[in-house]
Amino acid sequence: MQIDLAYRRRSGVDRGPAGLAIALSPNLRRDRVSFDGVLREPLRFREAVSALHEIVISDLRYKPRDKSTYEAFQAAEQQRRQAIYTGATRAKRDEIKAKQPLVMPDGLEGRFRTARKQYWRARQKYSNYLLMHDRELWRLLMPCDPVMTVAPDSLFFECFSADESSYGCLSVSREAFKREDAVSLGTTNVDYTWPLYEHFQTLRSYRETRFTIDPQGFDVATTGTDSHREEKVDLPNSWLRGFMQLQSAMSLPMRRVPVSREGLYNVLAFLRRHKAARSPRAVRFELMPGQPVRIVLEPWEQPIELHSTPYDGPRGETIRVWGRDRLRVLARTLPITDSADVYLLGNGLPSFWVTQMGDMRLTLGLSGWTTNDWTAASALTQLMPPTEINEVMLTAVAAAFKSDPVRTFDQLTSSIDLPPAKVAASLNRLALLGQVIHDLPHSVYRWRQVMPVPLTAEQVGGDDKETVEARVLIGRAKFDITRDEVSRTGMRLIEASINDRFDGNRKVEMVIDGDGRITRGQCKCSHHFTGGLRRGPCRHLQAVRNHINAMTKTDTLDSWYQSFWN
Repeated sequence: MQIDLAYRRRSGVDRGPAGLAIALSPNLRRDRVSFDGVLREPLRFREAVSALHEIVISDLRYKPRDKSTYEAFQAAEQQRRQAIYTGATRAKRDEIKAKQPLVMPDGLEGRFRTARKQYWRARQKYSNYLLMHDRELWRLLMPCDPVMTVAPDSLFFECFSADESSYGCLSVSREAFKREDAVSLGTTNVDYTWPLYEHFQTLRSYRETRFTIDPQGFDVATTGTDSHREEKVDLPNSWLRGFMQLQSAMSLPMRRVPVSREGLYNVLAFLRRHKAARSPRAVRFELMPGQPVRIVLEPWEQPIELHSTPYDGPRGETIRVWGRDRLRVLARTLPITDSADVYLLGNGLPSFWVTQMGDMRLTLGLSGWTTNDWTAASALTQLMPPTEINEVMLTAVAAAFKSDPVRTFDQLTSSIDLPPAKVAASLNRLALLGQVIHDLPHSVYRWRQVMPVPLTAEQVGGDDKETVEARVLIGRAKFDITRDEVSRTGMRLIEASINDRFDGNRKVEMVIDGDGRITRGQCKCSHHFTGGLRRGPCRHLQAVRNHINAMTKTDTLDSWYQSFWN
C-alpha cells in the first residue's frame, strides 16, 4: 500500500527566550490536526518518548558476522567465471531465439510477485547495513512515521518496530499540560527524524517546554507554495497487516496482571545480568486468585513474587509468553514508573505491558517470537468472533462514535440497537481495519483512523492459509470422532480421524481448554511437524475442532461472547 506524506518542515526542538518548544510537523495530506500546550513535567515526557524511540528502532533479528571482504573476493571470482559462462550461452541463446517466433510470455503475475519479494529482501538487507553504518540514512527507510492522535482527553503516539514484532503507544493526558491552544482533534502522521530524538535529550525541568503540533503547516498547504516536503511511502504488506492484527488483538479480552515497579525492576535486572544458553526462554506467569503474582524466568526457574500485587482473576492458571528481550526498552522508564500492568491473551500469544508514569502511559505490545511477527501466526484466529461481520453492524457501531470519539463498552451497547455480542465482534473488526483502538490503560474504545483512507479487508489481508483450508475440509471431508472426553480440570480431550479424497486419511489428537482454544495437539502434516502450535493449529486440528463445535452447536457468536467477555 502506498501512502502520501507531506510536511511543511522537519520536526525539531526550538530554543526561545521563554524556554524550549517541541515543534512536530503533521502530515499535510491528512485532516487538520493541531495542538499547542505547555508541559508540566518535561522530564517525564523526555524519558517516556525516549523509550518509545527505542521501540521504533528495535530490531532483535539475528545478525550474522560481517564477511563483506571475503564475500567481495568470492563475488569477483564468481563474476569472472560468470562472464565466461555468459559469453558462451548468450551466443547459443540468440541462435535459438532467432529460430522461434516472438510470443507473449506467460506467468506475468507470478514473476511480479517474485520480483516484489526480491525487492523487499534487497531493501531489508540494505536497511540492515545502514543500521550499522549510517543511522540517519537508515531512518529514511523506516516503513512509516509515527501516528499521533489528539483526543478530547489525551494525546497518544503509536509506532511499530523495525522488525515488526513490537508495538509502542505513548499516551499523554491533557492534564499534563498547563495551558492549551489551537486544539484540533484528529489523527495524523508526524515527521520524525534522528536529530529530533537527540533534541529530546535536551529537555530540562528548570525551563518551560511547549509542545506544538504545527497548525501553520496547513495554512502553507492552502497557499499554493512548494516549500513543504513530500514523500511517497510504499508500506510492505507484512507491516500493514501486522499493525492491524495488533489492533485486533488489543480489542480481545485479556487477563490483567498487576506488576509493581519493584517487580518490573527485578525482571529487567535479572535479564540484564543473565543470558540464557538454552531453551526454553519464556516468562511464566503463575496466577492464583487472591495470591501474590508469581513470575518465573525460564530456563533458570528464577521466581519473582509480587507480594504487594495479588491477582484478582476468576481462576488459577499458568501462562507462558515470549519476547522478553524486548522488555529492555522499559528500563529507561523505571525511575518515573508508578506501577505496571501486563495484559495476557494466552500461552505464546501477544502480551501487552503498560507502565503508568503519572499523567502518561506507555503500552508495549510484544508478539510471541521476534522472527514470528503478527502476520505469521494463525493462533489468533482461535480467539476471533466466529461470525461474518456485515456492513450494517460496522456502520451502526461506527456511527456511535460520531457524538463522542471515546466510548466505553457499556456506553456503546446502550446506544446501539445490537446485542452486546455483535457490538464486541464489530469492534474487533473495526480494530482490524484500523478504525478503532482499544485503550487498555483507560478501558475505553477510541475512534482513530490509522491511515489517511479507510482500509479494506483485502488490503489488510485475509485469514491465515490454514484457517481457509480448514473451512474447505469442513465442506468435503468425513470426520470420525473416536474419543471425546472432559477431564476433571475442564480440559476436553479429542481424538479423531479425517478422510479426505484429496488429502488422504489423517489422525489427530488435541486438548481444548474452556475457552475453546487448542492448547495441545498432534498431527503428522508438514505444518504441525515444522512449527507445532507456535504458528497456530494446522488445518486438520482446526477442522476437527470446528466440526465438533458445529455438532454441539457451541460455535456461535453468543457462546464466544460468554466465553471470552464474561
